[in-house]
Amino acid sequence: MADSRGGQVQQQGKDYVDPPPAPLVDMEELKSWSFYRAVLAEFVATLLFLYILVATVIGNKSQATPCHGVGPLGIAWAVGGTIFVLVYCTAGISGGHINPAVTFGLFVARKVSLVRAVAYMGAQCLGAILGVRIVKNSMKSLYETLGGGANTVAIGYSKSTALGAEIIGTFVLVYTVFSATDPKRNARDSHVPVSIITNIANEII
Repeated sequence: MADSRGGQVQQQGKDYVDPPPAPLVDMEELKSWSFYRAVLAEFVATLLFLYILVATVIGNKSQATPCHGVGPLGIAWAVGGTIFVLVYCTAGISGGHINPAVTFGLFVARKVSLVRAVAYMGAQCLGAILGVRIVKNSMKSLYETLGGGANTVAIGYSKSTALGAEIIGTFVLVYTVFSATDPKRNARDSHVPVSIITNIANEII
């Protein structure tokens, strides 16, 4: 037996409430100011994230010796700390996705509608492009010399191995987001950023 309470379904024998699935296409969202505010939050958050990430990597690579830079651990903490702040700031506005893979995963799970998923992913891609563009304009010589701070496949590993590692890492990230936001957890909002920052930092290291 189940009863509806505020648009959510309380199922018998469960001590938690499963939110109803998001509609596949919800054009009414386009009439809501909160929708555009959420899209803008994703755009700004992704812009800041890519700006800090790429600038940190380029700054580390530009040092004369490894001892002068922050190193992989410093980069991991910079990225993790940035994600912590951005997710904390945007979780109540847009859900704090800041990653097309997370948005796509939540769409497949019917947590967001197709309209919102497309808008989020478009805003995230545009924000990422603009964030990197700002880094390029402010550190042009280093950006071009160091290839924009892009990762390369480490010696001894093939491209297929690197691709597999990226796929596994992305899966773990999305799984962490789903686990941290599971309705069966109590006070989940208090540890969502902590779970994500730990996961991302571990992946970078």
